[in-house]
Amino acid sequence: MKFNRWTAALADAGIVTVPSLLRAQTNTVLTALSSTTLSGYVDTSAEWNLGTGNANLPPYAFNNANKADGFNLNVVDVAIDKPEDEGQWAAGYHVELWFGPDASALGTSGSGDFAVRQAYVTLRTPIGNGIDWKIGVFDTIIGYESFSSPNNPNYSHSYGFSVEPTQHTGILGTYQVNDVLSISGGVADTFGPAINGRAFSPYPPAASNESFKTYMASMTLTAPTNWGWMSGSTLSAGVVNGFNAANGAEGAPDRETSVYAGATLSTPLTALKLGASMDYEEMHNWTGSPGVVGPGEGDGSIWAFALYSSFQATEKLSLNLRGEFVDDRADALQDWSDLHPTAPMNAGKIYALTATAQYDLWKNVLSRVEFRWDHADNGKMFGADGFNTNTSGVPTSTGPGRKNAFMLAANIIYKF
Repeated sequence: MKFNRWTAALADAGIVTVPSLLRAQTNTVLTALSSTTLSGYVDTSAEWNLGTGNANLPPYAFNNANKADGFNLNVVDVAIDKPEDEGQWAAGYHVELWFGPDASALGTSGSGDFAVRQAYVTLRTPIGNGIDWKIGVFDTIIGYESFSSPNNPNYSHSYGFSVEPTQHTGILGTYQVNDVLSISGGVADTFGPAINGRAFSPYPPAASNESFKTYMASMTLTAPTNWGWMSGSTLSAGVVNGFNAANGAEGAPDRETSVYAGATLSTPLTALKLGASMDYEEMHNWTGSPGVVGPGEGDGSIWAFALYSSFQATEKLSLNLRGEFVDDRADALQDWSDLHPTAPMNAGKIYALTATAQYDLWKNVLSRVEFRWDHADNGKMFGADGFNTNTSGVPTSTGPGRKNAFMLAANIIYKF
């Protein structure tokens, strides 16, 4: 324990004692930590990919060959919070860390099994109803699904989630206009997730340009309590626009725009809730897929649509269904031309249906069983590659051999 010179002189003179100093510093630390909370979850799963093995799996977020046909630790999430109090000039912070294989896919820093998912300071300024600020690294402000698996209706993620931006480093302000309307707006370093990343123009003279920034805005409408059975329904929309340090299959930095709209709908049947989402992403100045020459290479856009239903059958049992379609003309999910080297595809069009049953048997434990079916609409995209023999007798790949992929999964999450 180190003390400054004035404190040491008081101790030498017998005016204060070292034990009292230690107690004072300990009490200060305990007071500072008294309002700090620790929470998180441990996310595990088992997956069986029926008949397709682990080759050319459906390209949705956090799905990879290492999870196929086996038992998995997905991620350990640890969050430390000091919430804002009710004061006009309140302050706090949020730190959320990921440990495990999913951390390497997050993209905020490095490629190992550790990542900072979020880390920001919260501040409130007493303007109107109060503006709440986040300064640091935070989740994107658009999208129907969350990065926190326990908050989602399904175990696997949608294609819409998979094409949205993920994390940003910057500043974000949120203002609750009234009980119905909430708005948010912010500025970040880049469209992509890399912490403290910078995006420079790809056009000469790039070296002399200052970095470009990413801008975002969103709004949420919530049905008031006097709307009867529709009370609590929400309608959200948002946009994120900016330069990405490495966007799309080209790996070239350029401007990217992501637009989202989503809704949750309460119904006259209290146990039933419905949802819908639309994601549109545009990679500007698109030049087509590598190695493909001529027109028909896609236009740099991605469309993703999803419908959700959730039925709370009993206090412990819920049934969740999701249907979706994605049209990827920007090679954002997969380089479709590389997937089929002999007959390059112009886009990936996929339908998917996901059914999830959740039963909360143990305290603090979320347990799910899920069946997922992905269907390629415009070509074979899944499963092991087929091969032909050329005139020289050399086998050449013809690309994936299946139009359908099936996955059966069990998901166990402990929340603390």
